[in-house]
Amino acid sequence: AAGLQDRVIQVYEGVVYMDFNKQLMDSQGYGHYEYLNPDLLPPLFIAYREDLGEGSETIHQTVRERWLEGDPEVRAAMRDFAGYAEQARALLLAGQGRDIGPLMDKNFDRRCSIFKVAQENIAMVRLARALGAHAKLAGSGGAIIGACDDEVMYARLEAAMGERGIKIFKPQILPEAP
Repeated sequence: AAGLQDRVIQVYEGVVYMDFNKQLMDSQGYGHYEYLNPDLLPPLFIAYREDLGEGSETIHQTVRERWLEGDPEVRAAMRDFAGYAEQARALLLAGQGRDIGPLMDKNFDRRCSIFKVAQENIAMVRLARALGAHAKLAGSGGAIIGACDDEVMYARLEAAMGERGIKIFKPQILPEAP
């Protein structure tokens, strides 16, 4: 029940824009995947709790069932997620990577509208936002990814997260594929 995005990024690695257009998926059985230059990204961080995390099957199963049943809220949310990805890609390609943070926030807020999100995950995102960063879940739970302005903000995040037993680091992202 793992999400398709999980499987795609495990294979491709790096920064990958994923387009799951229904016609494309129906005709070829997979989406369009485009490498993006990681230098276009804003300063990122990943924060995680070692005592939290659920398998993708736990998180995705209910939403998958709702999708298959044609739930209009789930269908609308998936369109919204696709729109956020399209907007983020456009910003990155326009050299405006630092402007993707609000889309991360929208992604998280929208995710909370259809998924059951653990309070501990919500607390990590709220803490990052309270310090001026943008954040969303990095996967099924237990980790968030966020964008921060600079080293000063990262140091504040590191201190505040550390006080709560939350680990934080700056990801090293592979360069785009040839």
